[in-house]
Formats: sequence, C-alpha cells, structure tokens
Amino acid sequence: MIALYDRTAQTLNASADSILPTLARFVFAATLMFYFWNSGLTKFDGSPFTPGVGGYAQIFPKAMEAVAYDISQMSIFHWAVVVAGTLAEFILPFLIVIGLFTRFAAFGMIGFVIVQSLTDLYGHGGIEHAETLGAWFDGLPTGTILDQRAFWVLLLVTLVLKGAGPLSVDRLLSRNR
Repeated sequence: MIALYDRTAQTLNASADSILPTLARFVFAATLMFYFWNSGLTKFDGSPFTPGVGGYAQIFPKAMEAVAYDISQMSIFHWAVVVAGTLAEFILPFLIVIGLFTRFAAFGMIGFVIVQSLTDLYGHGGIEHAETLGAWFDGLPTGTILDQRAFWVLLLVTLVLKGAGPLSVDRLLSRNR
C-alpha cells in the first residue's frame, strides 16, 4: 500500500510543474481577469490616461470627499497613481492569461491586491464591517478581504513560484533562447 502511495505521489509530483501553473492561469482567467478589467473600465473617461471621478473616488476616497469630488483639485501625483493603477488592472491580468512575464505580472498583482485591500479597508471603511473584513478560522469563507483575497494571493503565489507552465508565451520565448 505504501509503495502504491509513493508511486502515485511521484507521478503527481512530476506532473505538478505543468498542471499547477496552467490550471492557476485558467482559474485566474475564468474568475478574476474580467473582474479587474471591469474595475479598470470604471476608472477612466475616454482613455486610461484621462481618469474620471470614479477612478479617483475608488483609489483616493477620502481625498475625493475632501474636495467634494472635484477632480481638478487633485494633484499630478493622484493622476499618476490612478493612471498606473488603471493600466495595471488591464496589463497585468492580460500578461498572466497569455503567460508572458508571468512571474513578474503575478508578483505585481499580489502588490495590487494588497493595495486594493488596504484601500477597501481603510479608505472605504471596510475595516468597520466584520462581514467585509472577514476572519480566518471562523468557519465562514465569505469575508471579502481576509477570506476571498487570500485565495487570490495563493493562486498568484503559485504563478510566482512555478511560472506560467507549458502553454505560455514564456515557454515559447525560453525555447527560442
């Protein structure tokens, strides 16, 4: 019985480097890519380089409230952060899905999710709502921040550690080197 278990484990280990990253990219495409793209679409007026009220309000909620949602009062710093964040919501998911510079894109998405979560908690007041924050080990996997985003980060860490897998632009580029 132990020998059978060991052979099965060896077979699974040998296939993990191909299956895990490919599956992780598929799950990302199926569950998160359009979430981020739709979010990015709410942040600009006409082009990603002309952020709208929605972009500033989502990323700098307290600053926008302080200026009565008048984007003309926001600084060049605010503009640059909103534009960079909006572009990241389109570019990083696209790179992950096609498997190009996957480790860097996944690492960037981890940073993005952390900043997004902190903004949701402290900028939008989610920290005051237990159902938004969630709690680990509480038997309820529905908390938006601690529960759901932990799964997002786990998926992205898989891509950082394992790369894009065999069906990727990264693999094509590495073969041509």
